[in-house]
Amino acid sequence: MAEAGVPDGVFNVVQGFADTGRLLSRHPGIAKISLTGEVGTGKKVMADAAATLKNVTLELGGKSPLIVFEDADIDNAVSGALMANFYSAGEVCSNGTRVFVHRSIKAKFIEKLAARVNRMVIGDPLDPRTQVGALISMDHMEKVLGYIGKGKTERARLICGGNRVTRDGLDKGAFVEPTVFDECSDGMSIVREEIFGPVMAILGFDSEDEVVARANDTPFGLAAGVFTRDLARGHRVIANLQAGTCWINQYNVTPIELPFGGYKLSGLGRENGKAAIEHYTQLKSVYVALTAIDAPY
Repeated sequence: MAEAGVPDGVFNVVQGFADTGRLLSRHPGIAKISLTGEVGTGKKVMADAAATLKNVTLELGGKSPLIVFEDADIDNAVSGALMANFYSAGEVCSNGTRVFVHRSIKAKFIEKLAARVNRMVIGDPLDPRTQVGALISMDHMEKVLGYIGKGKTERARLICGGNRVTRDGLDKGAFVEPTVFDECSDGMSIVREEIFGPVMAILGFDSEDEVVARANDTPFGLAAGVFTRDLARGHRVIANLQAGTCWINQYNVTPIELPFGGYKLSGLGRENGKAAIEHYTQLKSVYVALTAIDAPY
């Protein structure tokens, strides 16, 4: 930033943990706080900010739906599902981890999906051939593996993956296979709760109204995707989904011009685009009179 010409003091990096963040969220000299994190942390930051009436932008968790209709290009929908679940080892808040697939094409979708997942290369991120790297920490890996265990216990059908990877020296890192569950139900832990790892849950559906209602049945509302050749239906479904960032026949593409943020427990405000500028500036209204005041008294 300094090399680019930004004056000293405009951009600062402060290392620390929760206590450091709390000093920022409570400091009376700071006018705006932006957090990317989990819902619980967001609530605490918002409560701290209330003491000094700071503006807040909160980009929190998600359990976003990806809906594949019967007329979708299946190969393209599979590509979307892969990008919506396994990019960055699944550690993406907007990931479409609830993949709703029309029952008439679900078997074909799973066949194509499993074939591509099983070919994914897991390894050292410094190797250009690697497609799946490690999770952020050993503790988080145990959390993700715990959810995979819950999926098995709740009788979802494991299609592929589901294990830690330890071969070829990978035991030194937190590597987990891309994991896909089928025969999931809306009440399962792996369907209701954010895992933040490479775990996909596939759910079948029969009608548009049904899948919209089920997709919205979540406290989150960060993102959503729809795959269909019928653009009128795509726009109609997106209009009815309670999500702040949506795609039709694409997923997880976030150009800088596109405002990014969520509904419900997924946060407040937007990053990127003109909306972000509005969230990081203050409006000042100024009235200038060029004539004498006509006072009635």
